[in-house]
Amino acid sequence: MGIKTFKPTTAGRRHMVSLTYEEITHKGPQKNLVKRLKNNAGRNNMGKITTRHRGGGAKRIYRMVDFKHTDKLNIPATVKTVEYDPNRSSFIMLVSYKDGEKRYHLAPADIKVGDEVIAQVKAKPKTGNRMKLLNIPVGFSIFNLELTPGCGGQIIRSAGSSGKLVSLESEMAHVQMASGEVRLIDKNCYATIGVVSNSDHSNVIHGKAGTRRHMGWRPTVRGKVMNPCDHPHGGGEARNSIGLKHPKTPWGKPALGHKTRNRKKFSNTRIVTRRPSRKQKK
Repeated sequence: MGIKTFKPTTAGRRHMVSLTYEEITHKGPQKNLVKRLKNNAGRNNMGKITTRHRGGGAKRIYRMVDFKHTDKLNIPATVKTVEYDPNRSSFIMLVSYKDGEKRYHLAPADIKVGDEVIAQVKAKPKTGNRMKLLNIPVGFSIFNLELTPGCGGQIIRSAGSSGKLVSLESEMAHVQMASGEVRLIDKNCYATIGVVSNSDHSNVIHGKAGTRRHMGWRPTVRGKVMNPCDHPHGGGEARNSIGLKHPKTPWGKPALGHKTRNRKKFSNTRIVTRRPSRKQKK
């Protein structure tokens, strides 16, 4: 695992930092485990833009990753390849079960071709194995965690992230997220041992705008340089401040630091400790 820099032969290369992709052992996906991914350019099923600044970009083929593993309990699987996935920040691995079926799983850090992994109610606590929280030793790093038993992994899936099992003493398991937040999770939920692969993803610097266009991101225009009819920050004859007590979104709602979580959300009771603020981290 590592990153590489480039000689400043062009303005785009000068500050570019890329991955070496040393872990990748195979190019091209398994043909029976992919499907076409339609580009909706940030639009929902009504055709309205719900995510701005999306569009264009290179075509992608979606790899069907298995986040559950529960329909393959007690069947050992061997890691065949570690592959790049354009649809997520982490790497994925192709595993072959003893019954001959092949599936994609999220690849943990330091996994190698030939390693054996298994999903069991109670398995050996080693990297890549998946089991129920009630059987995982306290203090172990976990990822691909379920929020509801049987729903499959929903959180802790991005590159380099991991949670930590803090306690199993009460009725619910205490899990510390990568942000520092501590949550209550049902002990019957499954999680995978280890840390998600590609931890150097956060060190990548694209270097030029064209790379972002290839990824499907279109340019973002600052609100300050718009007209007053287009943005609350717009207007003015010269370069000046936004002239407001707090920054706002294009629709007039508070931005930058304003809490957006619903105070009546059903899962609020599951949060034991909120994530520390930036001031507390410093």
